Amino acid sequence: MTAKIIDGKVVAERLRAQVAEEVARLRADYKLQPGLAVVLVGEDPASQVYVRSKGEHSLAVGMHSVTHRLPAETQQAELLRLVAELNADPLIHGILVQFPLPKHLDEKAVIAAISPDKDVDGLHTVNAGRLASGLPALVPCTPLGCMILLRETLGDLTGKRAVVVGRSQLVGKPVAQLLLQADCTVTIAHSRTQDLPAVCREADILVAAVGRPRMIRGDWIKPGATVIDVGINRVPFDDPEKAAQGKTKLVGDVHYKEALEVAGAITPVPAGVGPMTVACLLQNTVTAAKRLAGIEV
Repeated sequence: MTAKIIDGKVVAERLRAQVAEEVARLRADYKLQPGLAVVLVGEDPASQVYVRSKGEHSLAVGMHSVTHRLPAETQQAELLRLVAELNADPLIHGILVQFPLPKHLDEKAVIAAISPDKDVDGLHTVNAGRLASGLPALVPCTPLGCMILLRETLGDLTGKRAVVVGRSQLVGKPVAQLLLQADCTVTIAHSRTQDLPAVCREADILVAAVGRPRMIRGDWIKPGATVIDVGINRVPFDDPEKAAQGKTKLVGDVHYKEALEVAGAITPVPAGVGPMTVACLLQNTVTAAKRLAGIEV
């Protein structure tokens, strides 16, 4: 048996098309154009790629899109002043500050400064608390993407046994909350879980978000399970010649080749969860715009 490959690119493309339709409807019916502001501090190469992608995709679906690029030496007060301006700007409905920030800046203070109503990354404690309480919230984009892929693959998730490996605020905890809301039985595991392989083998749904390349092996996976690999890790090529040239490739937290032989379905890295994250950011911005305008979501 070879696992079905869950194509995040195709699902993300469909979601972006739906967002574009909704943006067109809001502009026609309510004269409302959802607006996204992305803030990039410093010159981190990966962050620059992500920010450019977010800007291009938001324009492509008809949104108002603004990118603020600040130098690496920007001070905390200056960054918080910009966030306050964006909070007050009626044309901006979503604010995303690209992480990681330069080391002298306090990420937690920046997250706390963003209006919860415009927090399209879903990281503010108000949104985290609302999610945990089962109330409407802006949910972190990657977990939202994971859930869309799971429903696309499995349909109804009721009664499924789900194991989430990783307990971060960005992925592990929110995806566990969403799985609970979908009536799954959920275990959150992590690097200190006793007999982690045995815990993983119990899962009908296995979400890997631990940040360690190929940590989850094929024999950790229950035959037929659905595996969502959130990990994005750069490692040297297996080919010694390419490795000697310093070339790297992206791999997930799951040993993909081994998992293919066991799982029922699996997301590849890249082209699995990654494309969904940006598509869900656009969806969150539309949701925020509608809530701020008092339009039923």
